[in-house]
Formats: sequence, structure tokens, C-alpha cells
Amino acid sequence: MRPQHAMRRIVAVTLLLAAMSPVAASYSVGMEAYARGDYAAALSEFRPLAEHGHAMAQFLLGAMYASGEGVPKDDRQAVSWYRKVAEQGDVGAQVILGVRYERGEGVAKDASQAAFWYGQAAQQGDALAQVALGNLYHSGEGVAKDHVQAVFWYREAAEQGQLPAQLILGAMYMVGEGVAEDANQSVFWLRQAAEQGDALAQYALGRAYVNGKGVAKDDGQALFWYGKAAEQGHAMAQFNLGVRYSKGVGVANDYSRAAFWYHEAAKQGHAKAQFNLAVSYERGKGLTQDDRQAVFWYHEAAKQGFADAQFNLAVCYGRGEGVTQDDRQAAFWHQEAAEQGHALAQVSLGYRYSKGQGVPEDHRQAAFWYRKAAEQGVAVAQMILGTMYAVGKGVPEDYVQAYSWFILAGAQGDEGADQARIDLRQSMTPAQIAEAQKLSRQHWRRTPD
Repeated sequence: MRPQHAMRRIVAVTLLLAAMSPVAASYSVGMEAYARGDYAAALSEFRPLAEHGHAMAQFLLGAMYASGEGVPKDDRQAVSWYRKVAEQGDVGAQVILGVRYERGEGVAKDASQAAFWYGQAAQQGDALAQVALGNLYHSGEGVAKDHVQAVFWYREAAEQGQLPAQLILGAMYMVGEGVAEDANQSVFWLRQAAEQGDALAQYALGRAYVNGKGVAKDDGQALFWYGKAAEQGHAMAQFNLGVRYSKGVGVANDYSRAAFWYHEAAKQGHAKAQFNLAVSYERGKGLTQDDRQAVFWYHEAAKQGFADAQFNLAVCYGRGEGVTQDDRQAAFWHQEAAEQGHALAQVSLGYRYSKGQGVPEDHRQAAFWYRKAAEQGVAVAQMILGTMYAVGKGVPEDYVQAYSWFILAGAQGDEGADQARIDLRQSMTPAQIAEAQKLSRQHWRRTPD
């Protein structure tokens, strides 16, 4: 470059800086005042600049109204200033406007406006806006539901390292939502999020190694990723880690470590972990045997509707183990479990009604619950129900029904069923026996595996 041309450029730049200096100086003074907490002074500098279109001053004025710094908090004024700078193409303001329209802060809630402003920022490459826009396309709020578009925007954000987008993209590839199902791609994106420390992604990656989806089955890797998620407090990972230590899968069997992780998950309200912890206390596996603690954790799981815990809690009340013996409480928890289809609870409840233990004696109710269990294939319930039909207790006397239930109980090895059937045949016609055999086959087909 020739000397005269260089001098001309220096002069031009100097003149430009001189022209800008009052604005720059005012903005600088405002920033210094803002930094030291003198919001009134900052406001006096920013407002004139903002009113003349200075983008950063407009943004800061919006922020001051949003937080109530130097002015009364006013979300409407905040939005007004954010809009001015957003219309100048400022990405940060566009994202803020999107959030405010989505939440209805300072403006009427409007998902379509949220989508518009997220879209403006997303097209400029803002990863947060891309995730937000993907969410709107995924849910169909403010835009037509379009999972393909959702995937597009999630991918744009994920490729910039945006963790939530990586996690969601992994999930969408896992189930084939908006993309063809692809376990390999699912694992790829889950791993990206997991390596950034996301607990849910770490848990999901552990599951992938357990099931061999997108990766070769690897119990050691499953344990590793469950461990990462568990250490961050992910309850399902803690529970699964407990199961693996209990069973020695991918790690040496260690009941104390199993109990530790069950306890961590149980404290967060994980019902299965609460149940397993209760069993550990009841049996003294990995910790000191303690019936009271067992009852406590059975109760916590039972309150959440966990049927096995309800049944075990009923047994504790019935026997007075870890709690004062109480037949009414035992019957209550047997009923809770029985109504969820717990077969052993149904047998126990039937017995309680037949003996009047914790409930009024009621043979019709006893027969009702024995039938529920019998239909699930419980041999003892089939035997008892057959006996009730044979003598007409709680049900009408019916030799055909009795014989059919004896057949089913005998087929499962009930020692008394065969003799009961032999005794009953003496009072039955060949036609009744044939009908009972047919009925037993029908029952057998309906019995769950």
C-alpha cells in the first residue's frame, strides 16, 4: 500500500472514531456505572442511547426493567426494549422474546410468536433457540407438529454440543420418531450427552449395554455407566446398580454394596428399591438384620401401591414381626395387594374371610378371593375352591365345578387333589365327570403362564 493511501485510511478511521466517540463514551460511562451498582447513573446514559437505536443500550435497558435495577420492575417495558434490539437482529434478544412469549411474561402467552422469535435466532445458529424450536415442533405448540422438523433443529443444536438436544436426539433415534429407528445413532448421541455428564443419558447408555442395542452387550460397560448416573443421584441407575451387585452381574457379588445403592434409590422414593431394601433388612443381607427397618421400607413401597411390598407388610402385621401384631392391618394390606392381582395376597385374603381374621367371617367373600387366585393357577386356591364347591360353602354345591378345580390342582401336584377327585367321582355321573373335564380344560387355557 502506498504511503499516501495509508495516511488517507488513518485519517478516515480517526474521523470515524471521533464521530462515534460521544456515543461510545456515553455507553462506556453507563457500563461503568452499571458495574458499580449505580443504576440511576447507568439509566441516564443508556436511555438516550437506546432511544436513538443503540442496540446494546436497548438490550441493557430491557434487562434493567426485567430485573428492576434502577427502575420499577416492568416486564412489559422489558419486552418493549428487547423487541427493539431483536428487530435489529440481536440473537440474545430474539431468544429472550421467544422465552417470554412461550411463558407469557410481559406479553400474552403466544406459542406462535415464541416459534417466530426462536426461529429467527435458530437460523442465526443459536443452539438454545434451536432446541426450543425443536421442542415446539415436537409438541405442536405454535407450529404444526412435525417430528422431522424437530429432529432437524435438535440435530443442529446437538452438533454444536448442546446437551439436551443430544439426549433428545438419542431418544428419537431409539424409538424411530421423526427418523428411521437406528440403535447405532441413538447410542452415538446418548454417548455425546453422557460424556458431558448427563445422568439420564448415562443411564440410557447403561441400558443399551445391558440390552445390546446399538452396542455389543457388555455388563462391565453397563455397570460403568449406571455407576456414573447413580453417583449423580439417578434413582433408576442406583436401583439397577443395586440389582447388579446383588446378583453379581458385571461385578463380584456384594450384598453390602447392593444395600447401599438400594438405600440411595429408596430415599428418593423408588418403590422397587424400597422393597429390595426391606427384603435386605428382613434377611440380613448386606446389613444388620432389622425387622423394624424392614417394616418401615415395606410400608414406604406399599404406600406407592407396590403389591409385593403390600403383601409382605401384611405378613409382618399378621406375624407381629417388626411391628405390633394387628390382623386388621394385615387384612387391609392383603386386600390392597389382592385388588392389584397379587395371587398369594388373594389366597391369604380368602383365608382371612373364611376365619374372620381382621375382617368379618364371610365365606362368599372367601370363595371370591380363592377363585381370583385359582384362576391365576395357584394350586392351593384351586384345591380349597374345589372343596367349597363340593360341600356348598360360600358357593352353591356343584360337583362339576368341584371336580374341575380338583383336576387343575392335581395337575400341579397338590397331594390331596387326586384323592378328593376319587372320592367325589363316586357321587357323580359319567356325564358330570366329562363336563368337569371339559371345564378344567377351559380353565387351563385361561390360566396365565
